[in-house]
Parts: sequence; structure tokens; C-alpha cells
Amino acid sequence: MPVLPQRTIDAITKNEQSLLARWGQGLETSGATRDARITADELSRQTREFLRLLVSTAATADATNITGKDWADTRTFLDGLSRTRAEQGFDSQHTANFIFSLKRPMFEELQRAYADSPAQLADQLVGVSEMLDALGMHTVRAFQKTREDIINRQQEELLELSTPVVKLWDGVLALPMIGTLDSQRTQVVMESLLQRIVDTGSEIAIIDITGVPTVDTLVAQHLLKTVTAIRLMGADCIISGVRPQIAQTIVHLGLDLQGIVTKANLADALALALKRLNMTVVKAS
Repeated sequence: MPVLPQRTIDAITKNEQSLLARWGQGLETSGATRDARITADELSRQTREFLRLLVSTAATADATNITGKDWADTRTFLDGLSRTRAEQGFDSQHTANFIFSLKRPMFEELQRAYADSPAQLADQLVGVSEMLDALGMHTVRAFQKTREDIINRQQEELLELSTPVVKLWDGVLALPMIGTLDSQRTQVVMESLLQRIVDTGSEIAIIDITGVPTVDTLVAQHLLKTVTAIRLMGADCIISGVRPQIAQTIVHLGLDLQGIVTKANLADALALALKRLNMTVVKAS
């Protein structure tokens, strides 16, 4: 079915208001209009706009191939709809139901239009169903892509929040690590810390691993990469928070941390950093 026949187009356009009303009732039954995240007026506007795009395109374009250039405007509309639904917090089922709930009112119009021709009716029902299924699947794919983009952005934001670079003293920066240290997070750590070293002109960076639950070969390699990058920037690095369990693990794994200064806690690391800067902290009299 390259294009929808004129008889089908006429059946839809001549009964557009009735079809839209029944489509809206179907959406209401599914709970779409009872959600405060989308207004009834907005939903009504979207159904009207989509139906007119669908009819105008299907009248001239191949209804079995929605990936064609003639369907670009319809796909763009569905992409925007899916993106909005994802950002509003709807799920994929709710988003796909926007398309699939159109089937019943559309089929009802076709049954009336082709009441005198069962064979043509069957052909149109199959063709329209396949077209709406393809559009529904495109909507789901667009929704999933948007959700993945949102999740990736949130993960990046969480990574940035979980690796704050703190200025402890003039020339001394500290990076408290919490949680597992993997390749992606190591990259974020490096970029944040190195940029802060440049911005502040700091001479010493303290990486505190008190909040890192375990240290294995991979974690140690990530730490070594970070320390090497810091040194290439002309700064020294101290690793603090080396607990007895972590020290034993490092020894058992045979990890080589030679040349890296380690301290048991952040206070000791700060004291060493101040000493290297020829500073002392004394109690006020």
C-alpha cells in the first residue's frame, strides 16, 4: 500500500472532529488527561496536529516506509513529542499509547467507509495498522534515546558533584574520593583537578581515598595515572586515607606505589603539605 487511497483519506478528513473526540476519549480512559504534567488543551493540540500531519503525508507518501524523506515532518513531530514526554517523566508505554490509541477510532471510520467492500476493508485495516505500528515504534525509539541522553547527563552531573576539588590552603588542593574509582570517573577527576591546579596555581594536591571502599589493581592504576598527570602539571601529590585494610591489600597485591607519598588521614596530609610550603599552624595565645 504505497499511499492511502482517496477513499480512506476522505473517511478520515470528513470525520476529523468525531475521530479526534474518540481518540481523546481513548487517551482519557488510559489516564493521559488526568496527569497534571500535561494539560487537556496541550494534548488536544498534539492529537490534532499529528492527525493532520499523518493524513497529509500518507496521501502522497509510501505509508509502508516511514523512514522516507516525505515522512520527515511527521518524524520530527514525534521526536519532539517523545523528548517532551521523557523530560516530563512519563514512561515509554504512555508515550507509545499516544499513537496506538488512534487505532480504534481510525478502524471504526474505515469500517463505515468500506462497509460495502470487505476485501478492501481488510486491506486498509492491515495497511493502516502497520503504518501506526511503525510510527509507534519510532516514538518508542525516540523516547528511549532521549531517556538515555538524560541518564547520561545526570550521571555526568553526579560524577562532577562526587568529585569536588576543595582549596584547603593557598597552594593546597584536596580531592575527597567517595565510592568506586573507574575509568570514566578517573577521567573526570583528572580534568577537574588539573583545571583547578591551573586556575589556582596550587603546588600540592591531596587525593583523599577515605571514602573508597576497596583498592585493587585497577583502582591503583587509576590513582597512578592521576598522580602522573598532576606531576606533569608541576605539582606534588599526596594520597591520604590509606587505612590498615587498604595498606594490607596493596601489599598482598604487590602493587608498586613507590614515589607516591601516602598518609593515614587528611589531617596528616595537610600538615605535610604545609610543611613543604614552609608554613606552620600554631594555636592562638
